[in-house]
Amino acid sequence: MAEGSRDQAAGVGTTDPEDDSPNMIVYRKIEDIVMRIQDEKAGGVAIRTVKSFLSKIPSVVSGADIVQWLMKNLSIEDAAEAIHLGSLIAAQGYLFPISDHVLTLKDDGTLYRFQSPYFWPSNCWEPENTDYAIYLCKRTMQNKARLELADYEAENLARLQRAFARKWEFIFMQAEAQVKIDRKKDKAERKILDSQERAFWDVHRPVPGCVNTTEMDIRKCRRERNPHRVKKSVYGVPDDSQSQPSPVHISSQPARKPTKEDVQKEITFLNIQLDRHCMKVSKVADSLMGYTEQFMEYDPFVSAVEPSNPWISDDTTFWDLEASRDPSQQRVKKWGFSLEEALKDPAGRDQFLKFLESEFSSENLRFWLAVQELKRRPLCEVASRAQEIWQEFLAEGAPSSINLDSHSYERTSQNLKDPGRYSFEDAQEHIFKLMKSDSYARFLRSNIYQDLLLARKKVSNTDLTSTLYSLALISFLLLFGVFAAT
Repeated sequence: MAEGSRDQAAGVGTTDPEDDSPNMIVYRKIEDIVMRIQDEKAGGVAIRTVKSFLSKIPSVVSGADIVQWLMKNLSIEDAAEAIHLGSLIAAQGYLFPISDHVLTLKDDGTLYRFQSPYFWPSNCWEPENTDYAIYLCKRTMQNKARLELADYEAENLARLQRAFARKWEFIFMQAEAQVKIDRKKDKAERKILDSQERAFWDVHRPVPGCVNTTEMDIRKCRRERNPHRVKKSVYGVPDDSQSQPSPVHISSQPARKPTKEDVQKEITFLNIQLDRHCMKVSKVADSLMGYTEQFMEYDPFVSAVEPSNPWISDDTTFWDLEASRDPSQQRVKKWGFSLEEALKDPAGRDQFLKFLESEFSSENLRFWLAVQELKRRPLCEVASRAQEIWQEFLAEGAPSSINLDSHSYERTSQNLKDPGRYSFEDAQEHIFKLMKSDSYARFLRSNIYQDLLLARKKVSNTDLTSTLYSLALISFLLLFGVFAAT
């Protein structure tokens, strides 16, 4: 691999950024910094050989020296910022510690080594599992303590051996050939190349728990859509997904130069992807747990319900109570969770409509209910019913005119030229948001809702008091009977 390293080092930087990846702009900036750090004549960091017990460590530099150089030459005043920048460079694989597999920069005497240009990310490396299997096999053949497999690497090797059982003999032969070539090299050179190859795989097959900088994102998806792009293989061994061996480091040649329209389409696509709302998994989990805890007491599978659990006793009294117009305390409390829950319950819907009538804004809810009912109508009645809703709520001089913004009004009027079940979708969504942000909050603070909630609590407390009184009376009569008998 040393010959390939020398050959490729001279050709770095000659690829066209548009042929590879939008990440290339970042790679070029990082590589410019790395080249400046290594240039001792222009004030770079001195790369030296460090003597240790019974051995020498060639071509290394301390983390403190790198941090000092970044602060001095990049006008960074805060050491923490310089350490962060150095860690980002290390995470991309441009420099690496020689003592462990964690690609971070430390401001101390930890020794680091710079990666060979052959392994730089600007070469658009996407190594295959067969390449990783050859590398791990090589490590097992080299009986050196420093080359022993870590636990996660041993697990990966066992998994790959099972996956490539049919071609494992070929992979093993490739690893043996690589080991024979490596043994002919100078000891110091072999040590450097081993560490650089290990750092390459630390980037593309990172330690569990470390950040994977090669993870697929919207920018790398562009390369996947390029049919002329050729996958690069470290050792030229094909994966099962390819019918022919993949060439070693052959630059992809596009069929044509991208036009102005192609670039504009790509920019539009990337802007749309950047505007997508993304949420952390931790927040999603918190929201799901909060929702589950909130509705736990309403789930007969999880919590005990009164009068009895219909899923166990086959007693439908619970469902009858839920469907009745006389809501229980639990149902009244549930209306306060969201407007959707209040409108889902017939009793809650009636109470909310009663409140809106007191505020002379009941046309909003009546329009929303009419549109909901329109969606369930037979198709032959949809057109006529849509015109009735328009005349009642939206037409000029309508008896129950609703407050609609101009955009929703125009969209709805256009939709009614060919009426369908969802012609009022924009208007309904606007009215729902209006009720949710304005009327619903006042409904929860109103006397109608608060009196109903307190009344249910009082009824529940009265029932509990009467029950306790009955139990006390029965206990007294039993004791009195016992004393009378004695």
